[in-house]
Amino acid sequence: MEVLREIPQLPPHASGTPVLSVLDMHTGGEPLRIVLAGWPEMDGSTLLAKRRYVLEHLDPLRRRLMLEPRGHRDMYGALLVRSELPDAHLGVLFLHNEGCSSMCGHGVLALGRFVLDYGLVPPPPPGAREATVRLHCPCGMVTAFVECEGGHSRGPVRFHSVPAFALATDLIVDVPGKGKVVVDIGYGGAFYAFVNAKRLGLDVCSSKTKDLVDAATAVTEAVKTQVKLHHPDNEELAFLYGTILTDGNDAFSEEPTANICVFARAQVDRSPTGSGVTARIALQYHKGLIQLNQTRTFKSGATGSLFTGKPVKETKCGEFKAVVVEVSGQAYYTGTANFIIEEEDPLKNGFLLQCL
Repeated sequence: MEVLREIPQLPPHASGTPVLSVLDMHTGGEPLRIVLAGWPEMDGSTLLAKRRYVLEHLDPLRRRLMLEPRGHRDMYGALLVRSELPDAHLGVLFLHNEGCSSMCGHGVLALGRFVLDYGLVPPPPPGAREATVRLHCPCGMVTAFVECEGGHSRGPVRFHSVPAFALATDLIVDVPGKGKVVVDIGYGGAFYAFVNAKRLGLDVCSSKTKDLVDAATAVTEAVKTQVKLHHPDNEELAFLYGTILTDGNDAFSEEPTANICVFARAQVDRSPTGSGVTARIALQYHKGLIQLNQTRTFKSGATGSLFTGKPVKETKCGEFKAVVVEVSGQAYYTGTANFIIEEEDPLKNGFLLQCL
């Protein structure tokens, strides 16, 4: 069969039809779709104002990009924007199956590689083995450190979080169908509820995904109705992102500890969850189970992929005793694509399959 030698870059389409160009990556199995071109301008003088604009005016476009048939129920996205912070290299908004998050650790790890390799940040000095990338996320400034050689990324990325803290520990929450459940709530750029899966009769590495998702979703809904969250810097950040089920092995150990994160609209994180690791370290530090500069390994119950995390500095976040956490992991490139956004597309808002 003769190979076609000339293929147009895009199929025929009407002039003026929007085209979104994206680059896909993954970190520990968790996808990140980075928008390269085609996204409309967003009003707002601050990053949080731009986030509100996306939610209020551009949600159909988010759905087209994240959901089927162009994406899937667990797709994640990133929009790179200008930041109002003078020290930031870039601002970033994160997209998922329900809306826009305040932080995404696996996304920061992937973006560290991307912005360095594509020249969106100043190159490191000749001979440098690590480049610094300052990303302004909705939760605040996050600093990534990208292992590099010859000015290009070559290995793991690590980042230092915004101040992370324990909001509440050993809360008793009444979860329909589960009874009284002991819950911790930690903040790592986003708020998560943490529950030992064994208390729900589950194992984060061997139970059926549907059972884990159903249990985590029930906990999330119960916490939302029974617990009022508070963030001292901005109440716009005071929402529960999801629930992380753990193996209960919170005391420091050289052995990996496993968890699985269910967030947004029953979305499952394939990675150990960067902001979740941050919040979990903050809880462990609060309880005296880990010391500064002790490194723990966290395993995804979904894929077995690994991140490391360690508390590196005590700090404050309003009235809360907080800690800066370093998270490390490996991100990979997977491909690029162009999406034509035709108005007559009957699935222009995407759809979400509820099948696990």
